[in-house]
Amino acid sequence: MESRTTTSFHLPVRPTFAARPTADAPLDSVRLEAEYIQVAEGLGGDAPSHEAGDAFLSTTNALYHGGPVQWSFVPKIFSSRDLGYLAWIAETMGGIMEKVTARFVEDADFRALFKLDPAIERLACMPNAFPVQIPIARVDIFLDEVTGAFKFCELNTDGSSGMLVTEEVTRANLLTATGSEFARRHGVAAFDIYGACVEAILSCYRDAGGSAARPRVAAVDYAESIVREEIEEFGRVFAEHGAELRFTDIRDLRYVDGVLRDAAGTIDCVWRRVVISEMLEKPCDGADALMACAEDGRVPIVGGFRTWPCATKTVFAVLHSETVEDVLTSAERAFVREHVPATYLLDASSDLAPFSERERWIAKPRDGYNSIGVRAGRDCTDVEWRAVLDEVAQSGGIVQEYVVPYASSNVEGGVAGQDRPFEPYMNMEGLFLFNGRFSGVFTRCGQASVIGEFAGRLNMGCLVVEGA
Repeated sequence: MESRTTTSFHLPVRPTFAARPTADAPLDSVRLEAEYIQVAEGLGGDAPSHEAGDAFLSTTNALYHGGPVQWSFVPKIFSSRDLGYLAWIAETMGGIMEKVTARFVEDADFRALFKLDPAIERLACMPNAFPVQIPIARVDIFLDEVTGAFKFCELNTDGSSGMLVTEEVTRANLLTATGSEFARRHGVAAFDIYGACVEAILSCYRDAGGSAARPRVAAVDYAESIVREEIEEFGRVFAEHGAELRFTDIRDLRYVDGVLRDAAGTIDCVWRRVVISEMLEKPCDGADALMACAEDGRVPIVGGFRTWPCATKTVFAVLHSETVEDVLTSAERAFVREHVPATYLLDASSDLAPFSERERWIAKPRDGYNSIGVRAGRDCTDVEWRAVLDEVAQSGGIVQEYVVPYASSNVEGGVAGQDRPFEPYMNMEGLFLFNGRFSGVFTRCGQASVIGEFAGRLNMGCLVVEGA
């Protein structure tokens, strides 16, 4: 792969905030982003910065098929007050996920609701080597910034999707004439998502008894699935924290006499990046070695198999079931009722008639990832939707309440967006949790009903105005 030298440009300092359960509606983001657009319009649309942004991203690892990723000219801009609300949302769901995971381990009847592969179910119940059940997570929400209302989209564990593009697109935004002028007016902060993630991984390693002076950490995934550019960036941050990181194709793993190795040598700690459902689809000796290592418990695996139940599409249906009555508090159950979309598990015997009003529903494969196989009813004809429902029922997928995302004005960054007008783009926020603490935002926007990697989404930067 071509080697690239990243810029020495540094993001502003980390923002400060305190979690709070209420939003000041509308959120400050509405006003701040409107001001950002006014700055751009005062610069005649700031067309030269589009090309300059692409040129900058081309020097970074934020690439897609060799060129800069698709990015939005207007970043998501929150105030520290806004972040307090986001922190409450993320950390409340994080606490729910911890409780659900603990009950999954303790209760065989509860485990049965998830219908996991027996081997994965067994590994998920192995003793946990560190205090938190889920050290790395990203909870995705649809947030109405005018009213403060929100609904969850899905829960993600262990991977770091969005960290690389968020950091680099934020840099690109700040290097535009518009971003520079906005930052001059306000002073801005930005999340150090990489640093917070690395700190969480290394703290898990130490909590598990790891004692290497410079631990060798392997990010394990399939070579065809990993974002190698992201691992390169993480390697730099791990080195700054006194550790080594390398990518390991899961096929290269071997586990003998309590020692885990790959093609490069011994591994002190694993950061599981491989999606469990993909691992089951692609069996290999290395996957068997990873599972044997997890069962033995001698090598810490950050994002072990225990995190998988809350990453499945099934978990929302479980959260709405009576089985959580004695798992969650009354306040947590009310939080679920209000903010987790209605979700139904289907099988070949399911009555599909309640889902015939296609614009109200979205269908997802039970063990899907990267929005693969996700179909929104409003993107289908009536005939297509009936076929989607049949397929989901036969494969044991889910149907979920469709949430219309909040839309804000934006335009595509880069050459593709030069001289184009601002238009409504629907937003989705991913709230990062590291060791249970809210630590960053991954925002993307789009004009299709599914804001996914394969639906022309735009990656957004994220700025914070302190005390706005």
